[in-house]
Amino acid sequence: MSWIIKPSSPISCPVFNQELDFPVNNIYCVGRNYREHSIEMGSNPDREPPFFFQKNSEVLLLPGQNLNYPEDTKDLHYEVELVVAISKDCFKISKKDVQDVIFGYAVGIDLTKRDIQKKAKLSGKPWLGGKVFSKSAAISEILMNDEFLELDKFEISLDVNTKTKQRSSCNDMIWSVEEIIFLLSQSIPIRSGDLIYTGTPSGVGNLEKGDVVRANLHSKQNISLDFYVQ
Repeated sequence: MSWIIKPSSPISCPVFNQELDFPVNNIYCVGRNYREHSIEMGSNPDREPPFFFQKNSEVLLLPGQNLNYPEDTKDLHYEVELVVAISKDCFKISKKDVQDVIFGYAVGIDLTKRDIQKKAKLSGKPWLGGKVFSKSAAISEILMNDEFLELDKFEISLDVNTKTKQRSSCNDMIWSVEEIIFLLSQSIPIRSGDLIYTGTPSGVGNLEKGDVVRANLHSKQNISLDFYVQ
């Protein structure tokens, strides 16, 4: 096939203990999926239908990279999340088939310009300016899914300058991984290479220049992501 313009090179994420990378397609994020975080954001934590927003793969912060503090915000926040990597296309998938499309799991951080997001909320505008910017979706190596991984025992945590700021079991999610994928697929075709950030627990807070950040996925095989804010 010939192209009228040259296609962009694919963005990829490393896979734990593998030489091949995972090609990233779309990035979907779930809002307010932990009860205590919903409360700290001033929302009703009841089991309302989840809502989704989207980032593009070009904004990934990959292992080994650092973060340049954005110039247009004075309130940059971290939000640690479990990330699900999708290996097969699916649309209107059944809940019993969800595990078949999961390639693996990672720990990620949804970086947010909280002051810009708040202004958008107050004016009823989309959150794009507060959520989508260079290096705003941090991600670790991806841990491949297998029958020995026990999702109900996963925990995620985030440390800033060696002090733990967030930690939670993935059992504390309002909507489970299976439910999230099922619900998202009812309206949007999910593609191989998609990443789903599944929401953050309570304890979100701001970052400053000079901070050292570590996000952790605690499982049978622990995975971590480290970066420096400069």
